[in-house]
Amino acid sequence: MTFPARNPTKVHFLLFLCLAIFTACGSPTDSENIGQDQAPETVDGITATPGNPNAGNAQASPVDIEPIVHGSVAMRYAGLDILIDPYDGAERYASYSAPDLVLITHTHSDHMDKATLAGLDLSKATLVAPQAVMNEIGNLNWADKQTMANGDTLDYKGNSIMAVPAYNFPAAPFHTKGEFNGYVIELGGERIYFSGDTGPAPELEELRNIDVAFVCMNQPYTMTVDKAADLVSKFRPGLVRPYHYRNKDGSFSDLEEFRKLVKEKAPAVKVLIEDWYAEK
Repeated sequence: MTFPARNPTKVHFLLFLCLAIFTACGSPTDSENIGQDQAPETVDGITATPGNPNAGNAQASPVDIEPIVHGSVAMRYAGLDILIDPYDGAERYASYSAPDLVLITHTHSDHMDKATLAGLDLSKATLVAPQAVMNEIGNLNWADKQTMANGDTLDYKGNSIMAVPAYNFPAAPFHTKGEFNGYVIELGGERIYFSGDTGPAPELEELRNIDVAFVCMNQPYTMTVDKAADLVSKFRPGLVRPYHYRNKDGSFSDLEEFRKLVKEKAPAVKVLIEDWYAEK
């Protein structure tokens, strides 16, 4: 922090000195929390993301991650362009290169948006999706298709993709156990989790070594803020980026409350709050 220049009198100097002594003797816990909240939390070009046990003094990872809208994310790594659940019109993707890889979590139209997909150049793209998506996606001129069920792993050009459960827990009529996927993608040593639409399924508590987690929280379809924070505190990613937080009534989940709960339950986990619904 930069303070304005001063010409203090003796009284001002003494006040400043007292303030400095008070600050130096402050609570370690308070100092630690201030440092956490002010630490850079960007992962657009991940640099040894907090929580990565393999990062050490590694140089900046060449993984670029960019929010698009709602549950849609774009990534670029080693010349590969990757889209997760592209949604809300092909014009949102006009500035991006044609994708090499598209991962779709499930069949709902804000994740499997066939109109948006039809407006993209998919001529070199591999589709990764659960069988339910494959049954409905239609012919969109994919270069390749790879069906993944919960628990499956796939090597894509030397990069690991794992499909993980995504379902309502406790049971609700929106997302059925075993039908839809979340994904853990490993690129350049970074393990990145995309929840898709899910409740706090017990299997997700077993996720390990997640560097960046994109976690949903919207009602009534997925998790409440407190359930999402509790889940995050169980698998403890280095950084969590809440997404997919627009509720059915158009309101947004309380992301500051989510941040507060995460800090209470798992202080080492960083939280990056972003506007996923800004006009583009």
